[in-house]
Amino acid sequence: MAKVIIEGISPLRGQLGQELAVGDWFEVTQRRIDEFAEATGDFQWIHVDVERARKESAYGTTVAHGFLTLSLLPRLLLEAIEMRGVRMGVNYGLNRVRFTGPVPAGARVRARFVLAALEDISGGVQLTWTVSVEREGEHKPVLVAEWLTRRYFQEA
Repeated sequence: MAKVIIEGISPLRGQLGQELAVGDWFEVTQRRIDEFAEATGDFQWIHVDVERARKESAYGTTVAHGFLTLSLLPRLLLEAIEMRGVRMGVNYGLNRVRFTGPVPAGARVRARFVLAALEDISGGVQLTWTVSVEREGEHKPVLVAEWLTRRYFQEA
């Protein structure tokens, strides 16, 4: 998919409730899962023990941590949408998150971004995204979230 280019904040005001972008597919490798486990200390066998997961897991393989999938949102957004005319963007939080399906090692995921709300704040705007992360070949999303980000205007 082609990256969506947004020139400043003004065009977003007319996009409320609309899907702005669908990102490209991104592979969640076992290496990434292992590195996430190392970074977070979450070594649950369903994530890192390939042999045991092959034998004992209902999925027949290891699966990504739900929080790994969630932590991919900034990357998936940046690959799908380029906002020009802002000096900085920050994560502000989440109102709702659900891990609705597994992401087996080697699976590819992508995100769909719907702009649910836009609120003016000092120096910028707060954006509320309804995000669904889907796994290639599956109809049901693996993650759904209401994600808040802030974008601050460039200095004049």
